[in-house]
Order: sequence, then C-alpha cells, then structure tokens
Amino acid sequence: MTAPRATSKVSTFFNAYTKDLKADDLQRLFTRDTREAYKFFTRGVDPDSVKGLPWHKRAWVHTRTLFLAFTMKLSPARRIVFAAALVLAFIGMINLFRGIGMIDVAVLPFGMSVGIPGPVFRQGTWSLLIAFGLMNLLVLLEVADRLSLKNDLEIARDIQQAMLPSGVYSAPGVETVGMSRPANTVGGDFYDILPLDDGRLVITLGDVAGKGSPAALLMALLLAMLRTLVDEKLEAADLITRLNVQVCRHAPGTRFITLFYGVYQPLTGELTYVSAGHTPPLVLRADGQCERLSDGGIALGMFDHSTYSTGRVVIQRDELVAVYSDGITEAENPRGIPFDEAGLETALKNNHRQALAAVGTAVVRAVEHYTVDTRLQDDLTILLLRRTAN
Repeated sequence: MTAPRATSKVSTFFNAYTKDLKADDLQRLFTRDTREAYKFFTRGVDPDSVKGLPWHKRAWVHTRTLFLAFTMKLSPARRIVFAAALVLAFIGMINLFRGIGMIDVAVLPFGMSVGIPGPVFRQGTWSLLIAFGLMNLLVLLEVADRLSLKNDLEIARDIQQAMLPSGVYSAPGVETVGMSRPANTVGGDFYDILPLDDGRLVITLGDVAGKGSPAALLMALLLAMLRTLVDEKLEAADLITRLNVQVCRHAPGTRFITLFYGVYQPLTGELTYVSAGHTPPLVLRADGQCERLSDGGIALGMFDHSTYSTGRVVIQRDELVAVYSDGITEAENPRGIPFDEAGLETALKNNHRQALAAVGTAVVRAVEHYTVDTRLQDDLTILLLRRTAN
C-alpha cells in the first residue's frame, strides 16, 4: 500500500507543479522570450556592426555585450554578488577538471564510439554546468521582465506627476503649494489646486487605500471625476456626496478613498471644507497653537448613501493650513515608533516662517530623517496654504 500511495503523492505534486503549462510554453521560453530579453538588454547596439565577423567572433561579441548590459542593470551590491557567483562557479570547474582526453560524441554499433579531444571533467560536472546556465537564463529573463515593467511604471509616474499642479500658486490673499512622494514608482495620493471664476480657490488632497499601480489608476479616475464636478459649481458637501456615489459605482468594493475638499475665499480668509474620512488637517495659528479640521463624514466608496457636513474656519494673515496624507504621520523609525502629529507640528512650527515651498520640503525631509533607512510603507503628500496680504 505504501508504493501506490507514494506514487499518488508524486503524481499530485507533479500535476500541481506543472499547472497551466502549455505545450509551446517551453519552446517559447528558449526562442521568443530569450530573443526579446537579448534585444531588451542590447538596445542601442548596432547589429550590422558584427555582421562581417566570423561566427565565433560574433558569438563572443554577443555574449560579452549581453553580459555587460545585464550586469550593469543590477544594483552595485547585486552586481558584486553575481560576479562572486561566477567566480566561485569557475573555481569549481577548475577543481572538477581532470585533464584533456577523448570525449564521446557518438555511439556506433558493436560497442564502438566516436570521440574528439577536449576537456574531461568528473562525472556529473556537465549536469551542474547546464543547471547553472539554465538558472542564469531564468534570472536574465526575470530581470528583463521586471525592468520592462519598471520602464512602463516610470512613464506612468511621469504622467501621474503631470496631472498634479507644480510650483507655488500665488494670488492676492493666498499662496499654496503641494508635493507628493510615492512609496513606490507610482502612488495613490493626489492633490489639486483649482482657481474658480469668482476668485475663490479649491484645494483638495486625497489618499486611495493601498499603493502602487491599482491605487494610481483609481487616483487618476477620482481626480478626473472631481474636476468634472468642480466645473458644475456645487457646494462642498453636495460635491462630495455626488463624488461618493460615483466612487461607489466605479471603484472596486475593496477600495475606499479619504479626501479633504476645501474652498478658500482669499478676501475674507474663510475656508469652507469637507473631510471625508481624511486625517484632520492642521491650522497653525499665529500664537503657535494647532487646530484640527475634522467636519465631514466617512471615506468615499464605503456606502453610496453617505451624507457629509460642511465645516468653516477663518484663516488670519500669515497663518498656515497643512493638509496631509497619513503616510506622513504613520511613517515609522527603525524602532517602529510613528512620526505622528507631534512630529508634523514640530516640523511646521520650526519652519513656518520660510517660503511656502521650503516648508513643504522641510516636512518631507523631517519624515525621511526620522525614518532613517526604514523603507516608507505609504506615500508622503502634503498641501500647504498660507493667507497673505490682499
């Protein structure tokens, strides 16, 4: 009973291991995939430059070009580890070398064989060498796929950054600036600064749950819907209610979005706002006290019948409003302690007299300094508004 049971386990494992394998997958691996990987790593190399060379010289040029192109795509540390692996493999081959002898290349009838002189190694060496070559081929293909995806993501990042306002927006009675640093190549945070025809100014900052490409796609969708609703000149609470319905209709049920939406009147300094589940923005008053803005409702995309309330606050001259994503306050140092609101308040108070863009840069740098070498787990985004002389 033991042997059939063991055979059944092996068969089950084999079927699970080769699941979804198609007949032409292996052929494509050694033909199309390998050829495309070579073209990816050797972009910019003129193929006509080696056409006139003998075949063995062409093979050497192609091998050298591919090796240098591949290894230089690795980070310096990984490049050193890869070089060390090659050196150790070469030393192992020398240790397994037994000399020059006859290598059988064909077996003839009556026990005869045809051989050619060549290097002779210990038994099993060629199996190890082939396995080493196959492993390197798989690494090369995986790196090519990842770098190709990275290039696409970098293009997506440039498009995403182009969708966001750049530089300081300044008008009589107000100046504002935003900045965002995604945790990955692309992120789910966004902000916007939209002047209205009547002289008021819309400021908004949102944070899509999650990060990376899925969050970035939803961020682009939300930003487009938000700008469309702003053009309809809706009041703040009505706009957020309409936006929530659209998010519930078009976003996956597992995704939600926190959003701060404010309309600022430069003549009076009044900020009318709605906070849809967002981290409460801070108002840095002239006396150094911080006030939190929390009126609104729950995050977008959770319930399509959610309603929102409007908050109002008056900003005095030279006072500062800081709207931010939770990536700033939740960033942790190596001991796992978050930057928290206290760290943000300290950074704002220490730098609030500087130019507005410098204040935002100082906050981001303070977070980076606090986290040291800890990888950021979320996007860092901050939007600052300061009331100036009319």
